[in-house]
Amino acid sequence: MSAPAGSREANGAPLAVSLVVCTRDRPEMLAETLRSILDGDAVPAELIVVDQSRRSSRPSGLPARGCDVRWLTIDGVGLSRANNAGAAAARHDRLVFTHDDVRVAPGWLGALTGALQRAGERTVVTGRILAGEPEVAGGYAPTLRVQVEPAVYEGRIGYDVLKPLNMAMHRSTLAAVGGFDERLGPGTPFPGAEDSDLGFRLLEAGYRIVYVPEAVLHHRAWRTGREYLPLRWRYGIAQGAFYAKHLRRSDLHVLKRAARDVQWRASQFPRRLRREGLRALGDPVFVVGNVVGAARWWWREAGPGRSLR
Repeated sequence: MSAPAGSREANGAPLAVSLVVCTRDRPEMLAETLRSILDGDAVPAELIVVDQSRRSSRPSGLPARGCDVRWLTIDGVGLSRANNAGAAAARHDRLVFTHDDVRVAPGWLGALTGALQRAGERTVVTGRILAGEPEVAGGYAPTLRVQVEPAVYEGRIGYDVLKPLNMAMHRSTLAAVGGFDERLGPGTPFPGAEDSDLGFRLLEAGYRIVYVPEAVLHHRAWRTGREYLPLRWRYGIAQGAFYAKHLRRSDLHVLKRAARDVQWRASQFPRRLRREGLRALGDPVFVVGNVVGAARWWWREAGPGRSLR
């Protein structure tokens, strides 16, 4: 069987893409992520590891296969900052992003970049995210996308569809919307929602987001069950900041979107409580976090008495 379109260059060389992996203090998981990428059916011409670790530890014995593995060490913390730094350092027009706690399927890179090549420059491609096997008692993966049907999103769809741990776009696309917002995401006071924010801004700017279920990776289930509610709290704060950032007095779209999300979570809560027990508290914890996060955003970014614009 021939390889999917876009899975390799015509001469069998590495794909002319720059793949950005950001990491901080997870050297063992990072090594497995890199090996899964470099063991794939196709490899990127350039793999940029953006390292914010307190003590850098580069894995040895990685299969080269013509891929230029570059290590970029930057000070400070922040996933959005690291992603922007990786994009700025990239040598190729097509950019691919993933995280340091995944294992990619052999055909992942080819499916993702092939879809981007077919779709054109005003498109961002995202793929399927499945949970890995639990690695600890009660282990879970917080970010998943399991739908098997392809989809195309345009305009104001009212919910989040972009997953930056499985994403490809052209450099010009990221530049056109100003990159990742470095005030959002892990490592910031609003530790998440960088994906919500980037996807929203892309759609508002007229770009399409294409979901390609063939681009599969596994998000490792290394977090323990006791981390679930604290993580939902942090994600709730970040999502509240995202809502506050995009709320405009003359445009109630974001407010309606937030209200629909709260209504949906409230309607699902009794069923989840019967099925999942205390884990169902993640939804009300998330909603309360939204309120706290929005208030914090307005205080930090707008200041008392200033317009929300």
